[in-house]
Amino acid sequence: MLRGSFQLMKSLNRSMILNKIRLEGPISRAQIAKDTKLTPPTVSSIVKELIEAGLVLESAQGESNGGRKPTMLVIHAKNFNIIGLDVGPKHIRTVLTDLNGQVLAANKNAISLPITEEKLLSLMKKEIEYMLDSHVPNLDKMIGIGVGMHGVVDVHKGISLFATNLQLREIPIKEELERHFNMIVKVENDARTMALGEAWFGNGNGINTLVAVNVGNGIGAGMVVDGKLYHGVHSIAGEIGHMTIAIGGKRCSCGNDGCLQTLAAGPAIAELMEEELKAGKESLLSGFEQTNREIDAELVHQAALQGDELSIRVLEKAGTYLGIGLTNLIHTANPERIIIGGGVSKAGDFILKSVKETIQKRALTDSAKQTEIMLSKLGDNATAIGAASLLLVELFSPETLD
Repeated sequence: MLRGSFQLMKSLNRSMILNKIRLEGPISRAQIAKDTKLTPPTVSSIVKELIEAGLVLESAQGESNGGRKPTMLVIHAKNFNIIGLDVGPKHIRTVLTDLNGQVLAANKNAISLPITEEKLLSLMKKEIEYMLDSHVPNLDKMIGIGVGMHGVVDVHKGISLFATNLQLREIPIKEELERHFNMIVKVENDARTMALGEAWFGNGNGINTLVAVNVGNGIGAGMVVDGKLYHGVHSIAGEIGHMTIAIGGKRCSCGNDGCLQTLAAGPAIAELMEEELKAGKESLLSGFEQTNREIDAELVHQAALQGDELSIRVLEKAGTYLGIGLTNLIHTANPERIIIGGGVSKAGDFILKSVKETIQKRALTDSAKQTEIMLSKLGDNATAIGAASLLLVELFSPETLD
């Protein structure tokens, strides 16, 4: 441990004890001291502080080993709140959670395009204010605000460097929200926040090397290695939606041609369906393009559920392209598990089969072919819950400094 002030030592020890109680509670003070190698007086002093702060509760008494029964400790999860935002290309999803990631309230609002930086920040503030005014009776119990922002994010400064689908750059999210709400704000890429949410509360719990892929209006991935998010040198690790799959293919919002998201994201599915219909292919959606409502991936999924063969083929084709992208990801990062989330994942029954078949055909080794592929456990709120988890990392990680 680095030399430092008593406050630093106490801060590290406090986080260590909090995380021990979170992971293994109910747990006794004596067991914490034994496992962490901290002295019993140190543990007792810090636990007293945590109880007074309302972060820890004394629960039932444990089994006796011959002496007095020990008093067991648990996290007082419901005593504190976190707000998480998922700022996507078309909507902002907002959740209020407790320290266990339990969603206490949720909201969703559309982003009207085109939009300016000022209007986007104003919309985010309104969403947060709604949660605070409607569902948080005591602001002293707020831990902070987490934001999962699509596109490239400077995590340390909390700036959205490039929101590709909104065509906005250099948005000072952290600075603006901290100034407005006087709370700690953490900002991260949306796919990475989804990965963190799955690692803490979803299908990635207990997995050492996890990749979560967010497939919606765009495609992004987040990697968690030994409980920590991997960013890369320039914070663009995981931008697999902008991996070139088809040289000379369709123009992407990033300015390049043939990116994965031009072939497998929601808008690409809708576009392929429209092309097939214009070519005269038969479908339950024939003639729909002449109505006032646009064809989107959700409509294609609904038609597939009704047995529409063209819709099923379109979704399977998107799954094949996604499978190519995931095979490249397996060859690059070799994760233990890949979790697929986002709006397109709702069509998992039709997409997963072709994803897995493509990986089986293309992966280099038998073990790579067996890489676990599964859908998100957290559903629509995965990224917003992950955004809330950004604050939990601050609170519980032993590496976190005050």
